[in-house]
Amino acid sequence: MPMMATGSVKRGRSIWSAPVATHEEQFIAEGDLLTDVRGSLPAKVLSTPGMILQMEWACTTLAAGRLPEDRTTVGFEVCVRHVGAALEGAACTVRATLREVVDERKWRFDVEVLEGDRTIGVGTHERRVVPRR
Repeated sequence: MPMMATGSVKRGRSIWSAPVATHEEQFIAEGDLLTDVRGSLPAKVLSTPGMILQMEWACTTLAAGRLPEDRTTVGFEVCVRHVGAALEGAACTVRATLREVVDERKWRFDVEVLEGDRTIGVGTHERRVVPRR
């Protein structure tokens, strides 16, 4: 089963560009996603690792539906800014947009986390296609 995507393709070093697909889902800032920075904050908030976890989950979900059954992806680069606080219990949205596929194995995503229309985090994530074991 070939990888599915749309956008531009160049011969030799194939590149698919333009937003190919987007995955969005909601989550609640709770449990292991939170931190109070060792008790130094007055309330628990979405931690940076918790935010990145949600971003990576959205990317893997988006990729999984576009890969042959014998392939999966592994993350190797995360470049994000955590620009706003989401308090414990906040309803957040994570969005992953597959921006580019290079050589059928390098998948580049734009990622963001929002609370309503307020940006909590934004950045990029890159994954590689590997054989499923």
